[in-house]
Amino acid sequence: MTQTTIDVAGLRHWLEKGEPVTVLDIRRTDDRSEWAIPGSMHVDAYDALKAGDPKALAELDLPTDRPVVAVCGAGVTSLLAVEQLRRRGLQALSLAGGMKAWSLAWNSAEVPLPKSEAKVIQIRRTGKGCLSYLIGSDGLAAVIDPALDPELYLELAQSQGWVIGLVLETHIHADHLSRGRSLAELAGVPLYLPAQERVAYPFEPLEAGQILTVGAAQLATLPTPGHTLESVSYLLDDQALFTGDTLFLNAVGRPDLEASPEEACVRAQLLYESLQRLLSLPLETLVLPGHTSEPVAFDGQPVTASLAQVKAQVQFLHLPEAVFVESLLARIPPTPPNHHQIVKLNEAGLLPEGDLTNLEAGANRCAVA
Repeated sequence: MTQTTIDVAGLRHWLEKGEPVTVLDIRRTDDRSEWAIPGSMHVDAYDALKAGDPKALAELDLPTDRPVVAVCGAGVTSLLAVEQLRRRGLQALSLAGGMKAWSLAWNSAEVPLPKSEAKVIQIRRTGKGCLSYLIGSDGLAAVIDPALDPELYLELAQSQGWVIGLVLETHIHADHLSRGRSLAELAGVPLYLPAQERVAYPFEPLEAGQILTVGAAQLATLPTPGHTLESVSYLLDDQALFTGDTLFLNAVGRPDLEASPEEACVRAQLLYESLQRLLSLPLETLVLPGHTSEPVAFDGQPVTASLAQVKAQVQFLHLPEAVFVESLLARIPPTPPNHHQIVKLNEAGLLPEGDLTNLEAGANRCAVA
């Protein structure tokens, strides 16, 4: 085997098709805890490999009937692992670009909505936890919170026999670069954002209660400020609730990004009120969040739960307002990497030239659990 690397698209294809492969994560334990490839094995061999230890992987028991893909942070130290594994006779490859490149990997799952006029496909950026949505009905489609290459959404819509007619955002994102403006321009369709004065480019402002149609389906706009002041959720045919970063399956949104301590306190109060309004919806409503805190497996199973299940899982939802605000502000996680720069670019509607993973690598950290 002369080939020493496999790119993200190649590994993603293997995993999506269920091909036999061992993904071996050689990073330090702390680095792996931030984010990992679903189903991967782990051995904390990074320092030993860097130090030139020829036995760094000698005790590792690996299957011999399938390729091994070694993974590190940027795809350099994993090449040292490949050398050692090949000396043992294994089919070994290094993931080119490592976990930084993997941040753009994705998979998808259909969301069952038997009572809706629409079909919903959840597009999961498994390398970072971003969740976006393609909603189709009667040949038309909408995209919510696009976080991947705009061409991908056009291709997925085409594969379903849909034409994208509108693009929506739930809020101005801080953890990843929005592809909303680029997708809307590429498709030649309107871009809808919550009404606000943060962004510096043209968009269609959404007001409370505004209804958008997607073929025979309807999307209702529900203001849910707190994570950001402009945050909204979208309710599809009274069946599915796209919550952005307001409500997750096991957590709530953080109120502190791009805010002073005083502003974060006010936003925490607003978040409490927003969550109470969402809890007034029928408990069978499906919650479809904008992020997940776990790598998404290539299993075709959507990341979703009923509002009743979320209510049972998220203890924040059971606290009185004062306790909610105090507890939320006391448990704020570290800020997402590069979030100031990402916010500025999203407010300007710009995508930098070149490799976007330098800005976006790392966990999303938009939730408080």
